[in-house]
Amino acid sequence: MKAKDDRPGKRIQLGRHIVADPRICGGQPTFKGTRIMVWIVLEQLDDGLTWPEVMREWDGRVSEGAIGEAIAIAGLVVRDEPFRGFNVGAGRKSARPPAAIAA
Repeated sequence: MKAKDDRPGKRIQLGRHIVADPRICGGQPTFKGTRIMVWIVLEQLDDGLTWPEVMREWDGRVSEGAIGEAIAIAGLVVRDEPFRGFNVGAGRKSARPPAAIAA
């Protein structure tokens, strides 16, 4: 029996080259038109691969622009977890200072 999937079904554009779609790789950010997960490329860069080496590793399916974009959103990417959205759990701060409470 399959558990109910309660993830939203919307594809989220994280940039020109990166998307998060709950129907692709469990919602993890991937490079458009591929199933290459962004965290894998970030890990390759962290392991010391150069940008040209990463591009060759993926047979050109990950461009230089896509790698730059992956680095720019690295703070939003969590290995083995779907993208949860922007500012998850963050509350909106009021622009006004708090009012004084009368006793």
